[in-house]
Amino acid sequence: MQPTPPTPPSPHPSPPLDADLVRRLVASQFPHWAELPVRQLETAGTDNAMFRLGDELVVRLPKADWAQGQVEKEQRWLPLLAPALPLPVPVPVGRGVPGEGFGQAWSVFRWLDGSDAYEAPVGDLASAAVALGRFGAALRTVDATGGPVSFRGGHVTEWEEGGMAQAIRELGEDGTLDAAAATAAWEAVLRLPQWDRAPVWVHGDLLPGNLLTRDGRLSAVIDWGGLGTGDPACDMMAAWTLLTPETRPLFREAARVDDATWARGRGWALCWGIVTEHYYRGKNPVLAEVAHRAWTQALPEYASIPG
Repeated sequence: MQPTPPTPPSPHPSPPLDADLVRRLVASQFPHWAELPVRQLETAGTDNAMFRLGDELVVRLPKADWAQGQVEKEQRWLPLLAPALPLPVPVPVGRGVPGEGFGQAWSVFRWLDGSDAYEAPVGDLASAAVALGRFGAALRTVDATGGPVSFRGGHVTEWEEGGMAQAIRELGEDGTLDAAAATAAWEAVLRLPQWDRAPVWVHGDLLPGNLLTRDGRLSAVIDWGGLGTGDPACDMMAAWTLLTPETRPLFREAARVDDATWARGRGWALCWGIVTEHYYRGKNPVLAEVAHRAWTQALPEYASIPG
């Protein structure tokens, strides 16, 4: 996964993504909400800016070029998926169009109360492991006909685009990881059998920042920008980004995946963790920390895998 190169400056630059812009957009397109207070929310996400709208709503504005198209996808598919899922998910209640100098579509969702699992860690990891595993299993039962392909729905090499070798080398050179061990583990990942069944729905980004907690328990799954179809292995990453060696088996049992899918999920945790830490350290400390946890949880498991 190579970072998207910056685009040249536009002769008509977009306005700042701030509360004032959201107030103008809401007033012009949803006048019945125009009197509601607007407050920007601080998040570590790279795709969207979030704004609380009153007590019951939240506005989501794409802030990255690669996030274009997420609005249409979420507007179409989340209302279909939500009734089948055992945890709450954001359901859109308004679809905004470009305006006020802002050139992309945007969404209004019902507010889901809670804090993300990075800021407010899960207290009962065993219950969370079972709940999240069941969530993924339920997601995969929904008919995926016509669904878009997830950007993490294919082979992990389609995502990292050759960046793994450089990340291993440079993190090894500065002592962050054991390059020989990481290379051997990566070679094992590349030998795994790949998904050969019909594509299924995947969230695509089940990181702690996209999971909400209340009173120490998992309460909702948010940020569906990676929603799509493909190999469910990418959604197994939560076992290494969130859970522990003691609770991973509970997640695996509840998720109902075969050995090969579980192994590919471990490979995703290894690769996503190393490539993401390499890219985001110094840029996004939250993502870098989650990424570090992913690969440091995954890598030791390769020592006990035959071959």
